[in-house]
Amino acid sequence: MLALLMIIVGFLSRLVVHAPNFTPVLSLALLGGVYLKGRQAIWMPLVLMAFSDAVLGFHDTMVYTWGSILLISLIGLWLKNHKNWANVLSTSIASSILFFVVTNFGSFLSLYPHTWGGFKQCYIFAIPFYRGTFVSTLAYSFVLFAIYEWVLKRSQGTALARLV
Repeated sequence: MLALLMIIVGFLSRLVVHAPNFTPVLSLALLGGVYLKGRQAIWMPLVLMAFSDAVLGFHDTMVYTWGSILLISLIGLWLKNHKNWANVLSTSIASSILFFVVTNFGSFLSLYPHTWGGFKQCYIFAIPFYRGTFVSTLAYSFVLFAIYEWVLKRSQGTALARLV
């Protein structure tokens, strides 16, 4: 149930008009790594991306985008055993940086001259978009983890706790 809810929220967040790169997708991948069981932690964000990219349009750098989302899910799996607010903060920051580095490398390979100048230009042009990624990952991670922990504590021993 949690995986389905995460897919729906992530899917809808990519479809509604939003500031560039301001979505909960990275936070959902991190959250999924922590709270989903087994393989769900890996496939949930990939299904989210596949459904939303099917609507928004597939692109040449999908392997880098999806690959970075997968790596963020793996960071979430690490966070599962090291969960505290400092680690949620640091893994959120690391996730946004990882996404920036990996996806822009894909952009460099497909859109820019394969020179040092093309490499620098790619990353410099991407800096304004990083702001949305960074702020949204921090904000959504804080909100989603706080809500999930609150619901988990409030539902201990109830039918809801068994569903999540």
